[in-house]
Amino acid sequence: MKIGEASRVSGVSARSLRHYEDEGLIVPGRFSNGFRDYCQSTIDRVLVIRSLLESGLPVRLIREVLPSLTDGSDAGTEVVCAEFLHEVQGYRDRLAARIAVLSDQQAALDTYLREARRTDL
Repeated sequence: MKIGEASRVSGVSARSLRHYEDEGLIVPGRFSNGFRDYCQSTIDRVLVIRSLLESGLPVRLIREVLPSLTDGSDAGTEVVCAEFLHEVQGYRDRLAARIAVLSDQQAALDTYLREARRTDL
């Protein structure tokens, strides 16, 4: 299927499909005229990519683990999964630390606003 149909079927914009290709996440086939040809397995891969991106994972991590998630074999899966889970845990921990800092900043601003409004009365 051409990029327009692939976009419609997957729910991912044509621009995103091109970006995934540029990042090496997908490799669509090509028609004789050079147009991209997306098969169902590529669409399935796009859905996995989209899900991982929506969970906040960076493209670097997705690129590393994607072959083991979509190639259908179990060779080395346990090692890759363990490494991937370790990376994801680290990413999640860094995200939690950033959230904590932002929450502290929000609380400080809330306190400031309460105090400022109290003195306005």
